[in-house]
This record gives sequence, structure tokens and C-alpha cells, in this order.
Amino acid sequence: MELRQIEYFIEVAKREHVTEASYHLNVAQSAVSRQIANLEEELGVKLFIREGRNVKLTYIGKIFLEYMQQAIKVIEKGKLEIEEFLDPERGTIRVGFPSSLANYMLPTVISEFRERFPHVQFQLRQGSYRNLIDSVIKGEIELALLGPVPRNEKQLKTHILFLESMVALLPSGHPLANNSSIQLSQLRHDSFVLFPEGFILRKIVVNACQQIGFEPKVSVEGDDTDTIKGLVAAGLGVTILPEITLYDNIPRTTVKIPISEPKVTRTVGMIISKERKLSPSEQLFYDFLKRYYADLSRFE
Repeated sequence: MELRQIEYFIEVAKREHVTEASYHLNVAQSAVSRQIANLEEELGVKLFIREGRNVKLTYIGKIFLEYMQQAIKVIEKGKLEIEEFLDPERGTIRVGFPSSLANYMLPTVISEFRERFPHVQFQLRQGSYRNLIDSVIKGEIELALLGPVPRNEKQLKTHILFLESMVALLPSGHPLANNSSIQLSQLRHDSFVLFPEGFILRKIVVNACQQIGFEPKVSVEGDDTDTIKGLVAAGLGVTILPEITLYDNIPRTTVKIPISEPKVTRTVGMIISKERKLSPSEQLFYDFLKRYYADLSRFE
């Protein structure tokens, strides 16, 4: 069965007249008749019956028409997807991201990008650190934003966009709440609100505490940054978060304080597969992010 046969069949079914169908298809009537006959022979059924100069669909022809119309729609949608894929300014960009980049970084860069390329569409996928790495390796997505940027994933190509400080978030009634900065060691006797075991942001905080000689006492855990901020606001402990998570949203009963010693930081950047090429639209976004943060660093 050929696509041309399906197109001829649908046109004849719509016109109920072979000559009119051939006119609209801009082909000879004999060519249309021959392709319909070939299609019927291949299927082993009659799709049309003649009524004078007109033709009518048989019962099985009507059923076949419904399926073929659906098939043509799928084919046309597939062609459109490919056309969009090949047009960098009209394609779809699939991006993975963690919760710590959801409230400020992601909306900011997408807004800036769409000012220049308004017809590009985004499909966004939030996930945990390990889930995003695995998704890029498996090809479920082609590009993810991450912090910190992984260093030992041989299947990934990584690019660091910026280095970010981690800051303390304390309840406003905390004894250190009025300090302009604190040392991490000053929190050794506090209860901490952290991500659960296995989360990369918990690992960063625990490692920093261990390096200066204490194990943080975790009183309660939260699965996302907003939950952790809410638990600190309720007075259940202190936490250390990436500064970017507090740019636009610091709970009213908390204070953000820089950590002067030791400096606790994480890298933030992009990961893509070494084995696959980005689509033109995704490559456009990837290059845009590199330029965007390179320009920001020059101004700073």
C-alpha cells in the first residue's frame, strides 16, 4: 500500500466521482482509476460501487476511509514535527530541571529566550538529580539544567554556567539572625532541616559540616525547597540552601545570612549526551544559555 493510493482513495471518496477527483489531484483519470484498482486488489475487497457516473463507498470502504483519514492526519502531524524540528525558531525544546532551579533561574532564562524566539515551544520535566542524569543518558530528554554539575559521568558532556553560593536560612528569632554573616561552625548545635538521604543538596551540606568537624543533627526532612523553607519558618530548625532559591521567595519569619567560612558553593550548568546531537532548537537554547551567563559574568 502506497501513500499515493491512500491519497487518491480519500479524494475519490470525498468527491464520489473519479473524474472530479483526478481534476483536484491534477493527475489523469486513468492514473486514479488504476491506483484504486491496485489498492482494491491488494486489500482483496471492493471499496467502491458505481452508480451511473458517480461512485459510492461500500460498507467496508466506509470503514477503511475512517482509518485512512486518521492515518493521513498522523502522517501530516509527523511531517509537521519534522519541519518544526528542522526550524530552530519553531521547534520544541525538552528541558529537565531540579526543584532548586524552578522558581527563579528557569523562568528567567526561558522568558529571555522567548523574547528573541517567540515561536519556540518548551516541554519541561522536573526531576531529582540522579533522575535527570539518567534521563539524558537514556535519551528521554536531551538537555538538563543541574546543580552541581556532575564530574564523573563519562556519557555526558557538561558545561558550567556559574558558581553559586550556599547560604544559611534561619528562623527570625534565632540568636544569629541579626548577624551580617556567620561561620558554619556556629550552627553545630542547631537542628537542621534538610533534604532526605540521597539528595545532592543534602550531601553538599553534610560534607561541608563534616569537613569542619561536626555531623549536622537533622530534625526534619523536606522533599523540595519550598517545604524546607516553610519548616524553617515554623521554627523547626535551620538550613543551608542555594542562594538562587531565595532570590524572590524568603519566608516572612526567616532571614538569609551568608556563610563566611567555609565557603559552601555549587556549580550550576547544563548536561547533554556525548553520543547524540541536539535538535536545532535545543542547540539554539544551549548556545543562548552559554552566551547569556558569559555576558552576566562579564558585567559582574
